[in-house]
Amino acid sequence: MTRRQRRGRRPRRGRRRAWTKGLWWGLLAAVVLGGYWLLPISGRVVIETGAPSAETWPRWSLDAPASRSTDPLTLQVTDVEPWTHVLLGVDGQSVAPLEWGRNAANRWTWTWKLEPFASDAGTELILYHGCDAGCVERGRFLVGKPAVPDRSPALPTKLGVVFAAPDRDWHDRSGWTVELTYAQLAEADYWGIDDLALRVRQAADEGLRVLVRVDYAQGQSIPPEGEHLALDTYLAYLRRLARDARLQGAYGYLLGSGYNSLDANALAPEHPVTPEWYARLMNGYGEPPAHTDNAIQAIRAANPHVRVLVGPVRPWSADQSGAPPHASDAPWLNYMNALVAALDASATSKQAAGAALTAPDGFALHVPGWVDAPALEGPARAQEPRRDLHLDPWPEAQAGFRVYRDWLAVINAYPTTRGLPAYVTSTNTYAHTSRPPADNYPPGWLTAAFAEIRDEPQVHALCWFIDQDRSGSDTWDGFSLAERSGRMIDAAQEFDALLLE
Repeated sequence: MTRRQRRGRRPRRGRRRAWTKGLWWGLLAAVVLGGYWLLPISGRVVIETGAPSAETWPRWSLDAPASRSTDPLTLQVTDVEPWTHVLLGVDGQSVAPLEWGRNAANRWTWTWKLEPFASDAGTELILYHGCDAGCVERGRFLVGKPAVPDRSPALPTKLGVVFAAPDRDWHDRSGWTVELTYAQLAEADYWGIDDLALRVRQAADEGLRVLVRVDYAQGQSIPPEGEHLALDTYLAYLRRLARDARLQGAYGYLLGSGYNSLDANALAPEHPVTPEWYARLMNGYGEPPAHTDNAIQAIRAANPHVRVLVGPVRPWSADQSGAPPHASDAPWLNYMNALVAALDASATSKQAAGAALTAPDGFALHVPGWVDAPALEGPARAQEPRRDLHLDPWPEAQAGFRVYRDWLAVINAYPTTRGLPAYVTSTNTYAHTSRPPADNYPPGWLTAAFAEIRDEPQVHALCWFIDQDRSGSDTWDGFSLAERSGRMIDAAQEFDALLLE
């Protein structure tokens, strides 16, 4: 029986027993949340975060319509502070107040109109403030009988996806999902912070570990080189993400992707992101050691628990190179080598000056497979992840799935990054080809790729690009596990089988 099936089974209990279970649930929640608990009134449990006082604030008033009515509910929350940028979390959804104002007693009240709650489950309401800079939780209100949490542990797996489909059955495995947001679209639908927070919560509730990729803008992965106002905007968004209480389920943030390629520098192609500029953004390379205007220090100051990962360099792109060069002199590896060398130099200089170590917490990797390589025919195509493949101009560099070994060799060549965990945040069979996986996927390829990564302790995740694009685009249907078009039906069945191993 799956985790989802267990959640759907709700035992019938007498009214007194259900109320008693609510008491125990409330006591447990108060301990876990670090708050205090109030006796339930009319079947409601209130949990206030923070230290108790003589007067309990905020105060909640819910005017519910008659049973089975479809009329909206009126919620009013009153507090002693004139909080700004207030939002209400309703089982993960973020809702702005309909109106707000101050009364004669110098108390502030916010009002919402809400859809009726489901009758067979408790509903969690959370009051947030300061959401323009990252939502801060003020208090919680639980309506109805809280659902009994499923505390059975999920087995960890290195398997994951980009954009996990909400109805995917993970077979009681704690896998990985990669989400995406843009600093320039912070308030937009889907790509903005509110919808991101909902997706992160849904994934965390499924037991998944969530990696959030943060780009500057669509078509511009990282702020353009030398544009410090754009850098300030990006760092402010990273602080906001790290501070936001709704995003505490995020495992880590990876900054940008494929920024060494010109098509990821569309806003300023004449000023592409160099290795040195990326390192300056990440941990302050080239700046005085006392400066803290960089991603690692900004995020860790707001949230010391979340991981900060270097975004993946695109393999086999010759758009940019770097110095010092890699032994193979391949442009993408030269770029990666220059980037890691700069990160190491900055972390070392800051530590020597007495600052905390500012090495990243790990690296995200882009690792596609080359199943259409001329050297591979028939069944050998499915075993591509186990083969060394090369391109004529760079015979010492890997040209297929085993490019992950080249990435690890660069990471492990420098003292402050040696041994750091790596996460394959994008893999599929789209290397050096115009054919999508729906057309070229050979059955068994994902099994071989997973076996290769499973035996590599430094790599913690292998995420297929893509599961399901929920942004409304059909661009990636030929890559989608959920859509199962063409040969993707084989990849989808294989993914499920690997979860069950």
